[in-house]
Amino acid sequence: MVELAASVGHRLPVHEPTALADWFDQGRSGSLERYLEAFVHTVAVMQTTEAIHRVAREAVEDLSADGVVYAEIRFAPHLLTRRGLAPEAVVEAAIAGMTEGAAATGLEWGLILDAMRQEDDSLEVARLAVRYADHGVVGFDLAGPEAGFPPDAHLPAIRHVREAGLGVTLHAGEAGGLASLAAAVHRCGADRIGHGVEVIDDCIVRDGTVVSLGPLAATLRDRRIPLEVCPTSNLHTKGWNAEEHPVGMLHRAGFAVTVNTDNRLMSRTSMSAELELVREHHGFGVDDLLAVTHTALRAAFCPWDTKRRLWSEEVLPRYLEAGARPSVSSGLGL
Repeated sequence: MVELAASVGHRLPVHEPTALADWFDQGRSGSLERYLEAFVHTVAVMQTTEAIHRVAREAVEDLSADGVVYAEIRFAPHLLTRRGLAPEAVVEAAIAGMTEGAAATGLEWGLILDAMRQEDDSLEVARLAVRYADHGVVGFDLAGPEAGFPPDAHLPAIRHVREAGLGVTLHAGEAGGLASLAAAVHRCGADRIGHGVEVIDDCIVRDGTVVSLGPLAATLRDRRIPLEVCPTSNLHTKGWNAEEHPVGMLHRAGFAVTVNTDNRLMSRTSMSAELELVREHHGFGVDDLLAVTHTALRAAFCPWDTKRRLWSEEVLPRYLEAGARPSVSSGLGL
């Protein structure tokens, strides 16, 4: 980031790399809005095709080094057009960088294009996603501040990508309450929910166990709508401590929980760190980690054949080596 900022003349808050990493750590942000403020600088240094290409390539390299074998990376292309780049050039640079990183590492990937829910260009982003559906774009998302920006305000965009066969994952239930979550599920028909942890507010919990579900929670659980839970990020934006996070309760109650990083820079995290967090603070054993990984793979927007191959050749063998003992057929070839 220091090198990229120098190349475009952007002034960073700190110029020494280690100190800059400390500055970006949003562990004390306390709210989603404050957490998002740090993106001013990451967006500013990704306004050239060379920078976008480099960041995309290095993201793949970093994920692979952490043991990831398949990743769906999301970003908002229209945020990277402030120095005159066309949105198409932004997406093509990201695709080129990820392709280069994949060739070097073997990691497989898909891109999810974000529209910012506080803006009015979501249909443009949806059309962009559809245009590049045969080049690595696998889905569409709404990101940004939830409060005051309901997802169903973007129904034309959601319908456009759905009619083209792309996946729809919507940020909801992170900071917008049950109303935002309900709109994403009932009005927008989201395939997956980004975060979704506020569904716990529609549950009755006793002694750390979900004992009853409200209607929205029952819909999410019974329809197996995947929750893209990002524990560390939630701790930062909500001010929870690790034990307060509902990820363990939701998993044990039968929700389709997956474990994710959200933003690795601002949350100073990795997939390994997230899995360690749920192991240490929520009692996840190796079988639980296998279960959430299996749920994530089933929920991925890649082809079914890719899921089965990754499961049989990459994921399952390593979990078996670690002592996992799957109790039921996975539906992915086990």
